[in-house]
Amino acid sequence: MAGIITLQIGDITADSDADVIVNAANASLLGGGGVDGAIHRAAGPAVLGECRLLGGCETGDAKVTGAGRLPARFIVHAVGPVWRGGEHGEPELLASCHRRAVELAAERNCTVIAFPAISTGVFGYPLSDAARVALITTRAALDEHPSLREARFWLFDQAAHDAFSDQLERLSRQGWSR
Repeated sequence: MAGIITLQIGDITADSDADVIVNAANASLLGGGGVDGAIHRAAGPAVLGECRLLGGCETGDAKVTGAGRLPARFIVHAVGPVWRGGEHGEPELLASCHRRAVELAAERNCTVIAFPAISTGVFGYPLSDAARVALITTRAALDEHPSLREARFWLFDQAAHDAFSDQLERLSRQGWSR
């Protein structure tokens, strides 16, 4: 049976049950603002040291480190696109980093993966559009990797939760399963 998708509001770094926490990283993998900065601060300097050895990451891809002081086993640093109007491959790149995160988690025999709303902060991706891409791609990736039993989306506020919830409802009306 394929894994389920759930929605949470709050701090992704506090997820004590996830095997993998996905970081909304920038291409340098060396920390930044928003979720990226929060994850790096919570994980501690060992993760930054591991990231330095990875040589950055292309947009649409992801790389793995240990989780440092976080309760998870791993951090997947996924690089989403900067929003430039939607005509520069943004949906494909956003889908690619979600798919890659699930692949990397499955390769490490993980069962629970926790995602933030990748690219929706300083990268400017519209919440509703990002939610649709993230949910559809993650559902398909879970179907391909049945060892993952849950993908959690940790959303930073009620507006983000509402955008993801609305997209889940729309997809369900189209016959899509959670």
